[in-house]
Amino acid sequence: MVQIFVRDNNVDQALKALKKKMQREGSFREMKRHVHYEKPSEKRARQQAEAVRRARKLARKRIQREGGIVAPTRAAKA
Repeated sequence: MVQIFVRDNNVDQALKALKKKMQREGSFREMKRHVHYEKPSEKRARQQAEAVRRARKLARKRIQREGGIVAPTRAAKA
């Protein structure tokens, strides 16, 4: 259960923190997934695609740690 405390009547800041926590937990993705029925074949395909994405991300981070690739830097907004 997610719990957020509102400090100094700053509801905007509390709402922002709540959204961030829910995003990190994957609650929004889960809610979207339950809006429509997902066929078992679609579910398998989605799970497999997510596994591939995670594996690629892990491999990319591993190579980056070993000094193979330089981490991309974000351009400063002007």
